[in-house]
Amino acid sequence: MFFLFLIFGLIALGAIGLGNSLKIVKQYERGVVFRLGRVTEEPKHPGMTAIIPFVDRLEKVSLQIITMPIPAQEGITRDNVTVRVDAVIYFKVVDPRRAIVDVENYQLAVGQVAQTSLRSIIGQSDLDDLLTNRERLNQGLAIMIDSPAVDWGVHIDRVEIKDVALPESMKRSMSRQAEAERERRSRVIIADGEFQASNKLAQAASAMADTPAALQLRLLQTIVEVASERNSTLVLPFPVELLRFLEGNTPKASTSAEDVPAGTSSSDSPAAATNASMSATFGAKDTEHSLDDLNGMVRALSDSVRLNETMHLPASFKLPGNENDTAASASRTANDDKAPA
Repeated sequence: MFFLFLIFGLIALGAIGLGNSLKIVKQYERGVVFRLGRVTEEPKHPGMTAIIPFVDRLEKVSLQIITMPIPAQEGITRDNVTVRVDAVIYFKVVDPRRAIVDVENYQLAVGQVAQTSLRSIIGQSDLDDLLTNRERLNQGLAIMIDSPAVDWGVHIDRVEIKDVALPESMKRSMSRQAEAERERRSRVIIADGEFQASNKLAQAASAMADTPAALQLRLLQTIVEVASERNSTLVLPFPVELLRFLEGNTPKASTSAEDVPAGTSSSDSPAAATNASMSATFGAKDTEHSLDDLNGMVRALSDSVRLNETMHLPASFKLPGNENDTAASASRTANDDKAPA
């Protein structure tokens, strides 16, 4: 009976020892074997691996790329701006033996080096570089972290700056700067457009000066464009040169006593001067028509005066245009009374 229990004990002990001696290493892992405290030459490859129970100790190291966020670091840039920058680092183990033996905790070590390197990059860079030239900063940060990590059997795959937090006052200043820059660009573009338009207008004016009919055609085209909008009022430009021509060629209205020809009474000289002035301005034919119109107006005023006297209208009621006629009649009556019989 004793021997039976002894056999069962040995079988159980062998099963436990066999279970401890057989280890499974996954595809993305490597096994580092410590035999009596010393590391064997080669790490164990993926698959089932047998070790000596109670003598060997197996530690597994993952070869996958590890993603580690770098806590936000606050620093002062080279141009004295306080910023807060956070990043992320991607790394993997390339030498499991050195990652286990040469450093106590390679993940913690890489994280601390990444934080110090990030603060160093912040102090060496300007604010514009942090905002616009991140690719170069990422490469420099990866080189700074990879230098000590190589001795730990770790390879830094890449480092990315995620965000740059600025103070609110700096954000407002940058927004005003951007607005001023946009305003400057818009003014430069408008000025450039005006300059090009002035050159084209100068060329057009030169062409129209050589061909005067072109200006008239342009005026007619403008009239057509304005008339197409169904406007009730159409304003036509009047050439200033024509006004100056009329002003220079119009004679003086006043006529001196020397200009009155012999045999002409003084009462006829104003009419003759007016006739001469209108003839010089509008021509003989137009002057004849203008005098006929003037005579018709005088006859109409005389008829209105006679109508007023016939109807015996009150003195307070006067027809339009009778004021001057009434005064002229009164003056003529006074002159007739004073004349000698």
